[in-house]
Amino acid sequence: MKTPRPRRRVAAVIAALTACAALTATQAQAQAAPTRDVITPATRFYVDPHGKAARQALVDLRHGDFENAANMARLASWPQAEWFTEGTPDEVRVKVSKLVGRARAVDRTPVLVAYNVPGRDCTQYSSGGAASSAAYRQWIDAFAAGIGGGKAAVVVEPDGLALLPKECGPSADPTGALTAARIADLEYAVKTLKARPRTAVYLDAGNVLWRSVGDMAQRLLDAGVRYGDGFSLNVSNTHPTAHNARYGAWVSKCMWFATEGPEQAHGHTDWCASQYYSSAAPNDGLPGDAVDSADPATWRWTDAWFDQNVGDPPAGRLRHFVIDTSRNGLGAWAPEPGKYSGDPEIWCNAPGRGLGPRPTADTGVPLVDAYLWIKIPGESDGSCTRNTGGTIDPEYGVVDPPAGTWWPDQAHSLARNAAPRLTFGR
Repeated sequence: MKTPRPRRRVAAVIAALTACAALTATQAQAQAAPTRDVITPATRFYVDPHGKAARQALVDLRHGDFENAANMARLASWPQAEWFTEGTPDEVRVKVSKLVGRARAVDRTPVLVAYNVPGRDCTQYSSGGAASSAAYRQWIDAFAAGIGGGKAAVVVEPDGLALLPKECGPSADPTGALTAARIADLEYAVKTLKARPRTAVYLDAGNVLWRSVGDMAQRLLDAGVRYGDGFSLNVSNTHPTAHNARYGAWVSKCMWFATEGPEQAHGHTDWCASQYYSSAAPNDGLPGDAVDSADPATWRWTDAWFDQNVGDPPAGRLRHFVIDTSRNGLGAWAPEPGKYSGDPEIWCNAPGRGLGPRPTADTGVPLVDAYLWIKIPGESDGSCTRNTGGTIDPEYGVVDPPAGTWWPDQAHSLARNAAPRLTFGR
């Protein structure tokens, strides 16, 4: 049966749009002026022309799904991170070197994720990691060698600091040795990667609704954030950009307060006001109030505490951060009240979400170096079950793909629900 003429026109239009977008991006990459600093408002991040979304666009086109094909072509035109999760030191060195080389050829900065720390993800959906601290450090050495003198932005170990071995269960780390090793391994990674001359390094710090401000500030200090450029927030999560930006500023100010602020506060990140409050009442002094609910309506008191006790630290003394906006266009997901008796895993393949703000280093927010798509839009978080005891994800009615697996339905949904509306990258 012959294809109707209107569908031929649509296919031709999509093919032309895809080719035009690729050519425009390539020309823009080739003409981008080099910068001395790694991340500045003028930084342009690397777009992989052969990424998963680009391949999905071709699949959709072959199946006559022109709307999704166009959306996937648009998605493919925006920069996304490349994750490195396994392999021998030689393998990771070669893979990293190739990526950095491809980005250098078009004068763009690639975003890389180092995700191989021992005991990763507490044996949950993304479990794995190097066999030992020694093996991990050899792997990090090779990762850094692969970057060489090229430009790169590296996010170090998503969730690795927010979910320490001691929090994996009551018997997971009885002596604390594994947690101490994790902290030391993260510091080693930050130091080693930052030793590369043109590498920006961001140590992951969870998200706004995970660790309290003071707790995360102390963890970052312990794990050597001072040796890098700052920290990352909201990786693989859906919390609003503005909420993470506010939290990140508090964490940054708390670190300054406990290290360079009033002498009596040195060592006291626990005095910092938090995003968690039991009631909307002001915190009139030290220590900070951190109890039950992370209700944004109470955050004016957190701001008031920082205004009163921290003020405006000297220029250049606060740590910067980046925010993952790959899935937070519509904000966080919450199931209907009473739908689940256990943990609904709101972070895991949250349904009905959309792409968030486009990747850029020109954020207009003083402490936010970039909005990035760190989690690859369309990759599964794992086989979520909402703690129902079965294997099916009741939100989708299927067994979700394993963590890191490309899931076309999710990619289509994220693109369709993008806020702001998805356009071709420039």
